[in-house]
Amino acid sequence: MPWDETGMPALTRDTGAEVLWEQADAHAPDGVAVVQYEWRGAWVIIARGSYDMDSITPLADAMAAAVRKHPKVILDASGIAFADSTLLNLLILTHQTGVLRVVAPSLQLQRLCEMTGVDSLLETRDSIDAAAVS
Repeated sequence: MPWDETGMPALTRDTGAEVLWEQADAHAPDGVAVVQYEWRGAWVIIARGSYDMDSITPLADAMAAAVRKHPKVILDASGIAFADSTLLNLLILTHQTGVLRVVAPSLQLQRLCEMTGVDSLLETRDSIDAAAVS
């Protein structure tokens, strides 16, 4: 079943921003989706699915483009079902390159960040609005 606005969590559903619905890469694994839009001067990327070395490309491309063009990048990580060190590396690189806020990381991603100490490096917020103003 494709992910659409009805599946969007309340964190992002009510912002009123124009959303760019896209499968970031035509060859992306099933269940991996990247949605992007501008909100209050920041670039928001919503990631859904499982991310490892075989599936990271759509998200990595979106994050790299966003950090080059926008003063702040917000990653809505609430829909990330699985992440490994590949995603951690991407988050660290994005953080080192620009301003990154991670919104509502999934429990699995939170634990991974805590176990590796990355949680002390990244700034997380509860909502996209909170991330945009911080």
